Amino acid sequence: MHTNRFFMRAPVILAASLLCLSTVVQAAETEKTAKPDAPISAIIAVNEAIAIVNGKNIYATELVRAQKVMIPGQPGAQIPAEKKKEAEKHALNQLISAELLYQAAQKFEIKDIESQIDAKIAQGKKRFSTEQEFEKAIKALDINPAEMREYTRRDLLISNFIQQTIVSKIVVSEEESKKFYDQNIDKFKQEETVKASHILIGVDAKASDADKKKAKEKADKLRKEFADGADFATVAKINSTCPSSQQGGDLGFFGKGQMVPAFEKAAFTMKKGDISEVVETQFGYHIIKVTDKKSAEAVAFKDAKPRIDDYLKGQKVNEAINAYLEEARKNAKIEVLMK
Repeated sequence: MHTNRFFMRAPVILAASLLCLSTVVQAAETEKTAKPDAPISAIIAVNEAIAIVNGKNIYATELVRAQKVMIPGQPGAQIPAEKKKEAEKHALNQLISAELLYQAAQKFEIKDIESQIDAKIAQGKKRFSTEQEFEKAIKALDINPAEMREYTRRDLLISNFIQQTIVSKIVVSEEESKKFYDQNIDKFKQEETVKASHILIGVDAKASDADKKKAKEKADKLRKEFADGADFATVAKINSTCPSSQQGGDLGFFGKGQMVPAFEKAAFTMKKGDISEVVETQFGYHIIKVTDKKSAEAVAFKDAKPRIDDYLKGQKVNEAINAYLEEARKNAKIEVLMK
């Protein structure tokens, strides 16, 4: 099951995205390839306010950064004017929502916020191979170190506010989890899997016929040893050219589609304890031993429950944040200056 774990983020996705350094890298690549029609930066000065939220300005430069993050770049792509306008409106709404949350969040103090800012930025930098790559990515969004620090501060305050006022109050009952499980049982199906070990006598697909024949003969000879009671793991450690030889050829459990067709066909048609005849693939010649099998079945509710709880809690948190923002907008003075 693929659960959605970004709760606490949905309404403030833009603010978070501007701080997610892996997204900054993507944005940097987008900058190289995307060719948006009439970019906002060509129409409005970047230091011009495009909205005012309770007396606090949101500037065009923030929307420019948001566009780079939110509009996916495709080489040579032209973004239609109507889609660009729609994306700009969505981005501006995100910025307004983030500003409303930030204004509320400032009432909740974080005592060690400076050290948390340092830690978060340091963690983000680790995603880059070098300091130069990090600086290049930040430059692509026209963010200087001071601005990065301020974005990080805002993100931490907003996250803390949401955690204290919303997340901490959300509860998912046993009945809710079970109902979701029963109504979505198809999402919890575990496909048939096989646990196998193998011995590979490797040979290049472009090898000569003579080399292939020699490798095949060696594999056939090894296969015969098992009729005399040879230990599979020992033979694999001595003869297999696969890195798995160090584990006696053990490949662990795997499902369909994870191995090359000929290997998969042999493994899934064998019974537990069986040793195959020599199987040829593009990697060479294999001898396969199936050591365990698991039939296709649904994951038990008790095992799926933690993921279900996370997913349902995420939905509830997003709904609560959206409800909070809807009410906050009613009581806020918001002026949109961008036409």
